[in-house]
Amino acid sequence: MCSVLVETALLGKAHIERVAEHVWEIPKTFRADMRVPARLYADEDLLETALSDNSLVQLVNTATLPGVIRHAIAMPDIHQGYGFPIGGVVATRLPGGVISPGGVGYDINCGVRLLVSLVSAEEIAPHLEDIASRLYANCPSGVGSHGHLHLNDAELNHVLHEGAHWMLDKGYASREDLDHTEEFGRIPGADAAFVSDRARERGCNQLGTLGAGNHFIEVDRIAEVYDQATAARLGIFSGNVAVQIHCGSRGLGHQICEDYVSRFQKTARDYAIELPDRELVCAPFDSKEGQEYFHAMACAANFAFANRQLLAHLIRQSFDEVLTGKITNFELSQVYDIAHNMAKIEEHDVGGRSVRVCVHRKGATRAFGPGSSVLPSDLRDLGQPVLIPGSMGTASYVLIGTTEAMRQTFGSTCHGAGRVMSRAKAKKVVRGSTLRDQLKSRGILICARSMSGLAEEAPQAYKDVSRVVEVVHSLGIGRKIARLEPLAVIKG
Repeated sequence: MCSVLVETALLGKAHIERVAEHVWEIPKTFRADMRVPARLYADEDLLETALSDNSLVQLVNTATLPGVIRHAIAMPDIHQGYGFPIGGVVATRLPGGVISPGGVGYDINCGVRLLVSLVSAEEIAPHLEDIASRLYANCPSGVGSHGHLHLNDAELNHVLHEGAHWMLDKGYASREDLDHTEEFGRIPGADAAFVSDRARERGCNQLGTLGAGNHFIEVDRIAEVYDQATAARLGIFSGNVAVQIHCGSRGLGHQICEDYVSRFQKTARDYAIELPDRELVCAPFDSKEGQEYFHAMACAANFAFANRQLLAHLIRQSFDEVLTGKITNFELSQVYDIAHNMAKIEEHDVGGRSVRVCVHRKGATRAFGPGSSVLPSDLRDLGQPVLIPGSMGTASYVLIGTTEAMRQTFGSTCHGAGRVMSRAKAKKVVRGSTLRDQLKSRGILICARSMSGLAEEAPQAYKDVSRVVEVVHSLGIGRKIARLEPLAVIKG
């Protein structure tokens, strides 16, 4: 263990090899316990930023996991996380590979949903303040917030097992919404028997809530379209209105991660799994413990799909309340809903053979290319829509998944801008009220419950999302379709 710590402390740019444009690698020979190389996708400046925290050390550590295959991968938005770096992608071969709660993260199935309208941003401009006010009133936000639905045990079980499909039965979703949701809004394998009472208690009143931190609802203008034909297929047209939802599984998912991270400290020892960092605790995927975590994780993922679905319903309701009788064609249709904290069982080509793997995407987004059988029929020839939100006050992007992503990154790409400043530091250098006023002067309305929480999410606390997306686009692991700019932001 001591030699591992010493070697890792010496990790610097001199140990990183450039293997292609925007592709960097820490070779397997860097540390004796590495099973595969560690690979980073970044330009020169983003590489320097990654070296400023422990994220590349964490990436090297993930390259030691049992069953890890091909490379441990980091996206250009990489930054330090719990065990795994945020922006990390690690696949373990099955059978024999492991599953790690830290490789999924505390906010299981944190993700993004994009809705679009045929109405222009110019048309809704006179009503924007009223829309923002209704969104803030109808979509509960903040730490520990409670939603409009209070689930009994039986109802919560249905949500954990059925995900967004439960919302369809209740009239809060359409079949088109489910078709345009990753895994069609329901992860198979969920079993509520493996969700603790404490997790259930934390989740039962939080369906349809936004939460705090970097979660948001954002009303956007489609500022630029790069591929007119593909964008039109998705209902995306320059100048029109879009709405993003960014949130996850709330207290329920956090508690599930906490429960299994604690439990797996012993599990890792029981299976004689040697780890350079206790935050990497894991279990063999096919073991009793590994399966129990997977069943519980799937429950949290389904809760998150249902949560974003209910928020989408409340957003549509808010638009109806403000715009009905004033303008037409403001209805919101769904482009897609994607997860960026998940472990998925997938088949990928490795060395010319189809291999079954457990793909951990922590702060990374699935980006399956054209022809994938998991996509709905109307998107199968295009590839999967990929949603990359920026930091508050900056642009966001819509991309499309590619064949190159399937080849290079287990069908994965980045999930956002990536932090460069801790929340504590951001609060020291940014005043939330000043930031709110600055954004308002740029024509961006902010509805926030906490000024300190607003400061934590200041644009300067994040990397340049356009730069991150440009790396992804140039590598071909995601293709730019459109750029969005914020008009109003709802935060906890």
